[in-house]
Amino acid sequence: MNKKLLAVVAGATLLLSLGACGKTEENTSSNSNSNQTASSGADPDKVFQQSCASCHGNDLQGQIGPNLQKVGNKYSQEEIEKIILNGRGSMPAGVVEGEDATKLAEWLSQKK
Repeated sequence: MNKKLLAVVAGATLLLSLGACGKTEENTSSNSNSNQTASSGADPDKVFQQSCASCHGNDLQGQIGPNLQKVGNKYSQEEIEKIILNGRGSMPAGVVEGEDATKLAEWLSQKK
């Protein structure tokens, strides 16, 4: 029984690390600009759902990552953008980049 539990936990940990914050093989490529171009100009809510919801929840309620429903009370737009670009804790850097990161940070900073 303990071996089965250990295998399940190890497998889940591996899956979580491979899919950290919505970053999957589907949205990564050898050409780093293709990911940015594919979503540039997108609605911040859609960017969040594609890239962040797997860790922060569909309604920003938090899951693996922290609750973001009132993140604008804690951080400024600039601070949020810095976290998005550089990562923090188990959140990897570069999940959202460029103009999308700026728009997402602005959108999240309004969550109060």
